[in-house]
Amino acid sequence: MVGLKPKDVVVHTATVKFFGAGTAACIADLLTFPLDTAKVRLQIQGESKNRKGGSAVKYRGVYGTITTMVRTEGARSLYNGLVAGLQRQMSFASVRIGLYDSMKQFYTRGSDRAGIVTRIMAGCTTGAMAVAFAQPTDVVKVRFQAQRPLADGGRRYNSTMQAYKTIYRDEGMRGLWKGCLPNITRNAIVNCAELVTYDLIKELILKYDLMTDNFPCHFTAAFGAGFCTTVVASPVDVVKTRFMNSGSGEYKSAINCAINMVRQEGPTAFYKGFMPSFLRLGSWNIVMFVSYEQIKRSMTNAQRYWESPF
Repeated sequence: MVGLKPKDVVVHTATVKFFGAGTAACIADLLTFPLDTAKVRLQIQGESKNRKGGSAVKYRGVYGTITTMVRTEGARSLYNGLVAGLQRQMSFASVRIGLYDSMKQFYTRGSDRAGIVTRIMAGCTTGAMAVAFAQPTDVVKVRFQAQRPLADGGRRYNSTMQAYKTIYRDEGMRGLWKGCLPNITRNAIVNCAELVTYDLIKELILKYDLMTDNFPCHFTAAFGAGFCTTVVASPVDVVKTRFMNSGSGEYKSAINCAINMVRQEGPTAFYKGFMPSFLRLGSWNIVMFVSYEQIKRSMTNAQRYWESPF
């Protein structure tokens, strides 16, 4: 496949970006979901001792967490919450990634030149908008990933739809939107770090003709975006995960959750699960952005062929 130079970069429609982002994010989730599950288990480790009858299972590192889960719960446990995860990505990534360029143009009033402030504003806006669509799916995904078999062998939730219904019945609409504020904060940070970093790295690579607009360029920009995002977003991500997975009344607010973490486990608790977070975000970004670029190109070529087959 021939690479594209900066002047040859194809302009994609908002529709292509919207559906392309959702599809690419689902592909990335399918390949990296076990790492995300390991991250969640490591992030909530330490809170179980504060609950009556909490599990004594200890996880150590990414590999140790995955092997422990497979040994004690079976390989399928690594994909707990996958359905909700795919639902989340189709509604979430489509908005936060697919509409990012459109939001940049909105803030620049149609201009293709966007400064760092404009990019950050666009990332924060689409990240917050995405939470409005996807928060219930995120809550269910985290609950599934965090759950372990109960003493009687049963489970907290048995299916995705049952989880939605149970949360609504027991906790009301507030339960489905639990952790919305920390999630908005996290996604504003993640979106900015992820999209703005990818945007800037890719732009600089193309500007100085270091690579063409192809796989090596996309891979490099995505790897850089994944690392920056993990460093910046880990503290908020841990608080979000803890708060979403908490029982009714366990924490008064996300801030209260963060304060309790510092008191009981120290500041290092904010970086629990950092390595699986980096492995997951790094690999997720690489798969997602590479897939996204190829899907956009394929959809645009197909659209052009459909409009002018000869």
